[in-house]
Amino acid sequence: MADNTYTVKITTQAEEQLQEIVDYVASELKAPKAALRLLNEMERSISSLSQFPQRVALTEEEPWRTCGVRKMPVKNFLIYFWIDEENSKVQVTAVIYGKRDQLKQLSRMEME
Repeated sequence: MADNTYTVKITTQAEEQLQEIVDYVASELKAPKAALRLLNEMERSISSLSQFPQRVALTEEEPWRTCGVRKMPVKNFLIYFWIDEENSKVQVTAVIYGKRDQLKQLSRMEME
């Protein structure tokens, strides 16, 4: 039986976005416990991509859909990633608040 485990990598940009979200919730919204819960849930969701990441649908937005970018909702946020099947790797490229202009945010997304 083949090993269907993927290595999950997070780009520097996605790490920075996640940290900004957590900092905002903790500092601006004065909710440090909620920020920690959100961080834990995001990390769990990202880690879950090591098993069957194809379960997550492709994003609807072009040209990212054609490039194989997928979008996973977590709370009020969207985690964007793509799968490198050849190397059994998942690359998380962005973590964006769901009510932001996704096209504008995606245009700033680094794929590596």
